[in-house]
Amino acid sequence: MSQDVIHVYFMPGMAASTKIFEYIRLPENQFKIHYFEWLIPFDNESLSDYALRMSKKIEYEDCVLIGVSFGGVLVQEISKHIKVKKLIIISSVKSMNELPKKMLFAKITKAYKLLPVQLVENMDVLAKYVFGNRITKRFELYKKYLSVNNSKYLNWAIKNMVCWNQSEIIPNIIHIHGDNDSVFPISNIKNCIKVTGGTHIMILNKFKWFNENLPKLILG
Repeated sequence: MSQDVIHVYFMPGMAASTKIFEYIRLPENQFKIHYFEWLIPFDNESLSDYALRMSKKIEYEDCVLIGVSFGGVLVQEISKHIKVKKLIIISSVKSMNELPKKMLFAKITKAYKLLPVQLVENMDVLAKYVFGNRITKRFELYKKYLSVNNSKYLNWAIKNMVCWNQSEIIPNIIHIHGDNDSVFPISNIKNCIKVTGGTHIMILNKFKWFNENLPKLILG
């Protein structure tokens, strides 16, 4: 493999598997794709410590990090521990100021503590929480993209998503967001590349847009 090949690491969204990237293709003569899998967090592990642990799995320097939804939050935290060539988030947020009101309310009231048990016991609820409200009619299709149904992980992930305290936006971050995202409404999002008709699961159903545009964004 040429030394000029750019190594790209993909991080899926909360509880999701790397199968959400199954349609993503980057030119093999320019890029080498790697995938992160979610780890079960240690007891009382901070998001920063979890990101540091995840960063140890990166074998190549000056890589590209791409994260979807909560995975976008995590790659931002990973980028604080290592040097990256490009940082790209999809269907995610750049700071706590972009979180929807319902998540801010859950943070204040600590209502997020009530969610994990319900999510573990009801796959329908978990799928809607992870992918948004528009998946009902295609639920069987999206079940295959959920890989982590562990109460310890879900409790940790939901808490760290809702209570993420990043106030300053990381310089030069690239944010790609759909204008029809039901989890993180675009009305709260600033300075992003807008994908028309894109929902929270656009990494799956707008894959042609990503296959065409990701190489240019990485190289640009």
